[in-house]
Amino acid sequence: MRLTGVGVGPGDPELLTLKGQRLLGEADVVFVPVAAGPAPAGQNHLGAGDGGEPGYAERVVLAQAGSAHIQRLAFSLADDPDSRATSWAGAADAVAAAIDGGRHAAFATLGDPAVYATFAYVAAAVAQRRPQVVIDTVPGVTAAQDLAARAGVSIVEGEETLALLPITAGQQRFTTALAEHDAVIAYKGGARLAEVRAALAEAGRADDAVYGARLGLSDQVVGGLPAQGAGPYLSTVIVAPSGRRRSRRD
Repeated sequence: MRLTGVGVGPGDPELLTLKGQRLLGEADVVFVPVAAGPAPAGQNHLGAGDGGEPGYAERVVLAQAGSAHIQRLAFSLADDPDSRATSWAGAADAVAAAIDGGRHAAFATLGDPAVYATFAYVAAAVAQRRPQVVIDTVPGVTAAQDLAARAGVSIVEGEETLALLPITAGQQRFTTALAEHDAVIAYKGGARLAEVRAALAEAGRADDAVYGARLGLSDQVVGGLPAQGAGPYLSTVIVAPSGRRRSRRD
């Protein structure tokens, strides 16, 4: 029995790796995450429940591997830790049942399975239920890499340092990262862009920021940090050293 976490990239199906595409096609079942119940405004990147609109990860799987073996797993997007833990447990039960008898399951996750991914929680819970399971991962392109390419930004060079953190960790940690590192990448900042703007203004680095949301989709946004308002949950901010952005042609 085997469970493979497959990073499918930020949303553009062409950014799925050849290895990821092959394993999604070979697996006996491909699990994709969907939202359980209503999600906070602007935060549903997983798609609706069974019968509803597919989420970002599922769209990549559909485009590259077809729909024959897809099974949806519902995850809570609520702030309540107990709700999220219940979701992980339910997903682990479904995966454990699917791999019994020596079967191979793949779990499609946005970006990379090792970077802020639900797969880590599910894999740990599956290992508790099926200690003999073989768990592996296929790396994926991250939102930061995709945004840098689309915006023409070289994030770090030479001996420059880089910090990666979620804005949900708090404005103070973002402020500290700006002070201590040459470049900073911030994830999950859509609802808290006001904090991002305040920290950048205080550090004098507002002009160094590049913002991206819904990367690879028809309504993607790539450019400077919005002057006001919030953004979707899957928002990425890159703060690179001054003058690092290159002119480019799409």
